[in-house]
Amino acid sequence: MAELPVDSIAVEEPVGVAPSLADDTVSSAPADDPFLLSLFSAPESPVHPEAIPIVSGKGRVKGSRRVERTERRRVAAEPKLRVKKLPRSKRTGAAGSPKRNPASTLLSIGAMLFSGALLVGTTVPANAFITFASETSSVEQVSAKTAPVQTAEVAADATVGAAARDAFTVTSYAEVLRAKYGTRVYTFAPTSGAVRWPFPYATPISSGYGDRVAPCRGCSSHHNGVDFTPGSGTPIYAIADGVVTASEFSGSFGQHVYLDHVIDGKKVESIYGHMIGGSSPLVTGQTVKVGDLIGLVGSTGASTGAHLHLEVHVDGVVLDPFAWLQANASN
Repeated sequence: MAELPVDSIAVEEPVGVAPSLADDTVSSAPADDPFLLSLFSAPESPVHPEAIPIVSGKGRVKGSRRVERTERRRVAAEPKLRVKKLPRSKRTGAAGSPKRNPASTLLSIGAMLFSGALLVGTTVPANAFITFASETSSVEQVSAKTAPVQTAEVAADATVGAAARDAFTVTSYAEVLRAKYGTRVYTFAPTSGAVRWPFPYATPISSGYGDRVAPCRGCSSHHNGVDFTPGSGTPIYAIADGVVTASEFSGSFGQHVYLDHVIDGKKVESIYGHMIGGSSPLVTGQTVKVGDLIGLVGSTGASTGAHLHLEVHVDGVVLDPFAWLQANASN
């Protein structure tokens, strides 16, 4: 290839830029270019050397020296957690296995022995541990040598008779009372004298005076009166002249009346119970004559049916009304 002579190469110089031989010399901006003029006229701001980014060998930016130094200080200031390891001799025994407490070993052995003893004690009978065969044999031998032999002669035609036993029967309390009081005859003839029966005609009597089986809950087992049963609504009359001491509806007698009398110089009280409520016209303190209306037969209070319960008290003593009327009622 032919080389061109140097003199023949024409070099064009940049328009508006003066050539300079010094590398570190910056030419002034041309006056006719506003953009370049603004770049050359900007004030220079100093840059701290520690703010210069650090570039690693792989081309990644790590940050400035100031940031890196602050990070190192923060990591150094953090507390470090240290784990202390025990020596191998303390962690394992001579054979390399974990050590065990001697007390726990003895406790385990004792628990095993107790479990075995408990199993034997609950499964084997108690008499398996007792031996008395030799003692029994010795006792039998001694008794056979020392005890006399007893003999009895029995006839060939002897017979054994049956054992004699006493015969017995069971009697209820109701049967006892029936046998004691069941033979009573409660019949009477009406009278018209100073002492009379409470009815002017004969009426049935369902229960007499004395012990009995209580006919109802709350009824007495010892009857202090006589029960006349002429029927509900039958009029009841005073047995003698007297004064009303009570006429009310209350208690086990229900509708009842109390009369006080003086008969043969004695204080006699007669009681009429279980009448129909409100059937008595009498009031307390009223004077009545023999044969006056007392009330009507009913079943108020502790009662199992319509009847008149009549009681007679002489000087405060309860008497059998049936027997007293038989002795004192007259024509």
